[in-house]
This record gives sequence, structure tokens and C-alpha cells, in this order.
Amino acid sequence: MTPRFAIARHHKLRQLIQIWVYASLLPATIGSAKDYVTYEEFGAVGDGVHDDLPAIVKAHDYANTHGKAVKSKSEATYHLGSRALTAIIATDTDWNTSRFTIDDRKVEDHKKALFEVRSQLEPTTLPIERLKKGQQAINLQIAKDYFVKVTNDRIMHYIRRGPNQNNGRPQTDCFILKRDGTIEGPIDWDYDHISTVEARPIDEDTLTIRGGVFTTVANNMRQEVGYNYWSRNIEVMRSNTIIDGLTHYVAGETSIGHPYRGFVSISDCANITIQNSFFTGRKRYTTIGSAGKPVSMGSYDIHANSVVNFSMINCRMNHILDRTRWGVIATNFCKNILLEDCILSRMDAHMGVSGYYIIRRSTLGHMGLNAIGRGLLVIEDSTLHGPSLINFRGDYGSTWEGDIEIRNTRWKPLPGNRSSLYVFNTSNDGQHDFGYQCFMPRNISIEGLTIDDSHHSGDLYYFRDLGKTNPANTPYPYVLTDKLTVHKVSTASGRRPRLSGNPYLNENVIFADKDMTP
Repeated sequence: MTPRFAIARHHKLRQLIQIWVYASLLPATIGSAKDYVTYEEFGAVGDGVHDDLPAIVKAHDYANTHGKAVKSKSEATYHLGSRALTAIIATDTDWNTSRFTIDDRKVEDHKKALFEVRSQLEPTTLPIERLKKGQQAINLQIAKDYFVKVTNDRIMHYIRRGPNQNNGRPQTDCFILKRDGTIEGPIDWDYDHISTVEARPIDEDTLTIRGGVFTTVANNMRQEVGYNYWSRNIEVMRSNTIIDGLTHYVAGETSIGHPYRGFVSISDCANITIQNSFFTGRKRYTTIGSAGKPVSMGSYDIHANSVVNFSMINCRMNHILDRTRWGVIATNFCKNILLEDCILSRMDAHMGVSGYYIIRRSTLGHMGLNAIGRGLLVIEDSTLHGPSLINFRGDYGSTWEGDIEIRNTRWKPLPGNRSSLYVFNTSNDGQHDFGYQCFMPRNISIEGLTIDDSHHSGDLYYFRDLGKTNPANTPYPYVLTDKLTVHKVSTASGRRPRLSGNPYLNENVIFADKDMTP
């Protein structure tokens, strides 16, 4: 071998070694031999002290670009730091038994999400100019299914009454538009004018996030007048997403603090399931509401806004009867909600749900079941501890435009200072314009209801008396129930619930008590 050839060979070998060493340091090559990446490959330490959020952001960014899943180290504790960074999740993520610490005592931006679950498909708009209530198809041919949200800012709905009064929200609808033009989630309102159309393509595959044990050390910001919601959370904006086996704890709450919008906050998407997960009720704080009076501040662990097909299955929390804790969940503008095999402090359709609203084999705590909207509401094989079996929120007109079915259910209201108990809290005196016609439930069927009224000696009714007036003779009439049919209703006291204390309701609502039929 000539010296010249030997030198050339040496340089070539050294060059290959340098390339190999350099390549071995790149995350791209670390993940190339397998179908997932880890946070450690991008610099995460996982000792609960170092700020791992920058590495987590990089790991997900790489995974999204290369179509790889993300897996965390099962025994690691990742500290998510105080920086205003957001990790974008667009691929399957397995957090297994990893722990995540979120210290909110000092942060750069409290409104910044820690994780955002997003589609990589770009949103667009569609040529929709008018819609009719109940409409089930649009004459459009599109390449994909879309989640669609429309608004009409010429009409205001949900004009809230009470200490948190406001001027309402623009008329809003969300639905799934299939590629053949059919609509899943029929239209709720008439739209002679549409101000905005937002269309988000629906991914055909399901994205799954598994596991993860998160602990939030709560903020202790001094309270101000009004609300100042925190995020520092997981935001979901991608249709066809499952969250499975997530755990969220809250620590360090003091006598002062600001509320949270939801540790899992879901918006503008369809087909979302949270299952086998644990959540924590937040401490109740107070502020001065828009009417100048003290109000409790709602602080949530789960929040859903404009979601079509939202399910919670086998989800739990502790201390569901602790009145110092706010209700764990709030929803707005949703269609089709299912709660199954869950134990939660409450379920709330805040600014409306339509389609179906089903509570099955579940237990609801001290804040019970709240409902505003239209469609079919079902409670079966469940136990509820709220002040009423169903609270139709009076601040939004106590409206339910549709039917109710109750089967094999137990109502155990907590002890309190109430002079009367109402199975259905329908509270509307017809003096306020909520932006829409308000309805009592059209037809109600009860087939098996046990009422534990052992802590209450006052009257027991199915409906509130509505001020003992004729609801038709008011500025904004409240449409009465057509028929209430009950069977297999029993109480601890042995008393039979009466229909109402309002003579007009008693005369105009058909009441069929099958237990009293010979």
C-alpha cells in the first residue's frame, strides 16, 4: 500500500467516524430506528427539579414533523417550569406512569397552555350563508368531513341574569358536516345572516394520549375585581381524540388565588372522549360580579366549548360532597354529551347543550346536574346529590326544549336550609329577555326514582311554583310542560311529591302518577 493511498484511507476513515459521531448526537437519528421518540433524547432530565418543558416542546415538534409517537420515561418526574412555552401534540403520546409538576406560584404567562392537542390539517371557511333550525344537510360537496362553527353577531343569546349578568353571546352553532353534505348535529337556530364560518377538517385517524400523573401547585395571586382565568393546562382542539388514564392533582391552594378555566380544556372540535381518568375539584373563591355583588368564582378541572360528541367514561374525583370545592366541569355550546360510569361533583351544560345529554350509571355530588338547552335528557341508574334532581339554570332562563327520561335513579339532596324540595328546579318569572323563547321540558317520564328526603321536613314538589303566577301573562312567557308521567317513585318520608305550588301549573300540566292508579 502506497503512503499516499494509506493517508487517503486514513482521512476517509476519520471522516466516517466524525459523521457517525455527529449523527449519533442528533435526535433525528435517535428516533429513526423506532416509531417513537422520548423526552430524554431532546435533553429532558426528569428529576423533578430541572425545567424539562423546552425539551418536551422540541420532542413533540420533532415527532409531529416525522409522524412519530412520543413516550415518556415511566419513572421520571418532569418539571414544567415557569416559561411561556407550549408543546404541540399532533401524534399519539404515552405518558404512562410519568409524573409532571406544574408550579404556578410564579410564571411568565398564566394564560399560556402547557400542551395543545392540534390537527395538522389547516382550518378554512365554507360558503354557508343561511341555515334553518333543524336543518340536516347543506348543498355542498367537500373532500373531507369538517367540524363547523357558525356565528351570527346580529342576534345575542344567553343574556345572563343575576349577579353575573351580561349582554349575552352571539348566536352560535357547531356541527359535523359530512363530505356528502349531511349534517351531524342538526342546526339549533335560524340563521338569516351568518357572520363567521369556521371549518376544521376532521382527521380520520384517532389520536390517543395515555397516562400521566400531573400535580398543579396552585397560584396564589391576589384576587381582583372580576375574573382572571388561568390556563397552564392541556388544550384540545383536534377532532377524534381520546384521553385515557390521565390523573390530575391540585396542591398548595391557600385562602387567595385566581380560578382555572380547566386543566383539560376542549374547544372547537368533534368526537372527544376522556376515559379512566381522575380529576380534582378546585377551591372556591369569591369576587365582585358584574352586578356589583359578591359571587363565587367557578374554577374547573374540565371545560368543553363548542364540541360535538363529548364523552366522559369511567372518570372519577374525590370529595364530591365538599361544598368548599367548585363543580369540576363546565360546558358551553356543545352537542351530544355522554357521562357514563363516572363519579364527579357535578355536570353542567352552562350555555346550552343540544341533541342528547345522557347521564348513565354515574354519581354526581353536591352541585348536581345542571342543564340548559334542547333535545333528549336521560338519567338512568345514577345517584345525584344536588339541591334538585335537575337544576335548569335560572340565570339562563331554566329552558329545556325537549323531553326528559329518568330511570332507576336515586336523588339524595344534602342537608340544607331549604323550606321546600323541587325535583326539577325550573325558575323563570317571565320578566327577563334571555335572547330566546324559554321552555319547561315538554314531556317528562320517570320510571323508578328514589328520593331521600329524610333531612328535609318542608314541602316536596316536582316543579317550582314560578311565583304563583300565570307564566303566559308575562313579558317573556315561559312555555309549560305538556305532561309529566311518574311510576315507581318512592321517598324516605313516605310523602308523595306534588306537582307544584302554582295553581296555573296544576291546571295546565297533565300529571299522570301511575303509582296512585288503582
